[in-house]
Amino acid sequence: MDKKRKADEVKEEGLTYEDYANLPDDGQRYELVNGTLEMLAPAPSSEHQVISNNLSAVINQSCRHGYFILVAPIDLILSNHEVRQPDLVMIHMERRHIITRRGIEGAPDLVVEILSPSTAMNDKKSKWETYAHFGVKEYWIVDPVHRTIEQHVLHGEKSKYDLYEVYGKEEDTITSPYISCLSIPVKEVFLHLDLLELD
Repeated sequence: MDKKRKADEVKEEGLTYEDYANLPDDGQRYELVNGTLEMLAPAPSSEHQVISNNLSAVINQSCRHGYFILVAPIDLILSNHEVRQPDLVMIHMERRHIITRRGIEGAPDLVVEILSPSTAMNDKKSKWETYAHFGVKEYWIVDPVHRTIEQHVLHGEKSKYDLYEVYGKEEDTITSPYISCLSIPVKEVFLHLDLLELD
């Protein structure tokens, strides 16, 4: 790959993690999707960051002794041709071997993606399919606009998610069929968003 090539022109196929890891630092963020490099959107919005911080804080309160809770940017290396950049992941301490110097090498117990206008279709289709295929047991999609959390879970040997629950009321509490320490009031996920004056 020509390192002088502009980032938005990089569309080559058949790339591997090594190609991805050796990309020049051009200030952009990428994912490797089935061997093809895809540029991520610009830096996350203020809303996105508030939600990410809220989730990280409340999950750490109840789960940090049993799980590693990691937030973006972090490489989730699912195969030599598939590297994603999830917003938040949880990995049980007993599975800590998948956390390496390179990033996370294997399926986390939970992946959370926070939607933005530029990533919504990717998060709801491409990533949904990828995370299910590689065995991520639970996948949450957080929608800042509609203030909802979709919870998708794998059942049995299927490599396809079932919609387990949709949370959207302030009095709702998010729990997990797989992660017993999770008990998150929806109002905590979207805490302080109403204080932002965003145009």
